[in-house]
Formats: sequence, C-alpha cells, structure tokens
Amino acid sequence: MRQTDHVSVTVPYLRIMKAEGRKIAALTAYDVSFAQAMDRAGIDVVLIGDSLGMVVQGHKTTLPVSLADMAYHTACVARGLERPLIIADMPFLTFQGGLEDALRAAGALMQAGAHMVKLEGAGPVLETVAYLHARGIPVCGHIGLTPQSVNAFGGFKVQGRGERGGELRVQAHKLAEAGVDALVLEAVPAMLAAEITRHVPVPTIGIGAGRDCDGQVLVMHDVLGLNTRAPRFVRDFLAHGGSIEGAFRAYVEAVRGGAFPTEAESYAS
Repeated sequence: MRQTDHVSVTVPYLRIMKAEGRKIAALTAYDVSFAQAMDRAGIDVVLIGDSLGMVVQGHKTTLPVSLADMAYHTACVARGLERPLIIADMPFLTFQGGLEDALRAAGALMQAGAHMVKLEGAGPVLETVAYLHARGIPVCGHIGLTPQSVNAFGGFKVQGRGERGGELRVQAHKLAEAGVDALVLEAVPAMLAAEITRHVPVPTIGIGAGRDCDGQVLVMHDVLGLNTRAPRFVRDFLAHGGSIEGAFRAYVEAVRGGAFPTEAESYAS
C-alpha cells in the first residue's frame, strides 16, 4: 500500500480522495473477523448494511432489520477496524417519521461506532438529512435502487433510465445541498452516474453504477462468490484472490486501478 493508505479515513479525507481522483474502495461487513481482514487489505470504507437482513438473517428483503440489529452489528464491526471510515445504514422506518426519532436512531448507531449514517431516498428525507447534518452527524445519501423501497419498485430493478434520469440528477443535487457527505448510487446507468459524479461536490460510491463513480461498494458475500443469483455488477474476487483477505486485496486493487467495474458489469442508459 502507498504511504497515504495508512492515514485514517475521515469524512474530509473522502473529499480529498475525490478531488485527487483516487478511487474509494468500500465493502459491507457484519462482524469483527471480516472487518479486521478488510482493514488489513486496505479497504477505505466499511458499510454495515441493512443487507444483513438478507445475507446474515435470511430474509428476502432488508425491511425486517431493526435498529437494535444494526447497532449490534455496527459495534461488532467497529471493534475490528482502525483505518476505514465506518458507515451504518439507518433501517426501515427509523428516519421516515419524526426528526427527533431519526436523531435518536442515528445517535444509537454513532454510539455503536459508526462515523456516518446512510439514509435511502430523497424528497421527504431531505429535511432529515439537513436536521442530522446541523447536529454534527455525517450523512451518506442513497439514490437509484433503494432496497427499502423494493415493493414500490416492483422488485430489484435498474433505476434512472430515460426520463427518470432527470429525477435522479435533481435528487443528487438536493441531497448535496441538504448536507450529505457522500452519496451511494445503486443500479443506475453508467453514463448517468458519471454525470452526477462530475456535478456533485461530494464523493459518489457506486454499486452497479459504472466505473466513473468516485468509489465502489459491494456486499461482502458477493465479493466472496456466495451469491448464486448475483446481479451483473458483481464479481467473484475469491476465485482469483486465493483467500478471503486476498479477495479483499484484489477488490481494492481492481477498484483503485479502474479494472472494476467493466462495461459488462455496468448498465447502459
């Protein structure tokens, strides 16, 4: 790793990485052992995703995941990390209601060890983002395919094609104005993600959003080849990494070198 790779990743450091054109490598984690392996492999950002509902708990969606679940797994992961920035998902219905409820939920995740919380969507969420930002809680936005809205979308489908692309552009800018410090773009056309990345001041982290995002994130289980029905943007890094930590290192190298994702691992407009 380069000398700068030993610097602890903070919210301001992510902006530096964007400004310098250095790709951000992010993965999800749910326990201390995998978190430690990611730290050694040079991962920049570790996301405790509510994806744990599917890959850990066995649910078909993320909707059943509770705040207690997220706080527990965040605490487990945080004990294993030194360098990476830690982002924790705000689970379903913890931020769609009152602002004070959202603050308490975000506070619980920060106390568990998160450095930033992630909220899905825009629109009504913008007020919550601004409210948390004003109180010193860094927020990561998430637009495109937002898994907590899977029932409204009618399944896990690509978002932002055609005229819908304009809606995502507006959402991205409004989230930046509201105070997000990072923005996840999930399952959106690569050209649209590239345009959003060029025009928003905060780092974008793509998952199924093409190579031009400021960074990439994948679910850990997908990187290790454990998803038998993997979407097109997933690559099995364990097949060539030789070990779990080797797979994480291969992923970091591929993201930083621009070898992942390829055009075939992205979506067209």
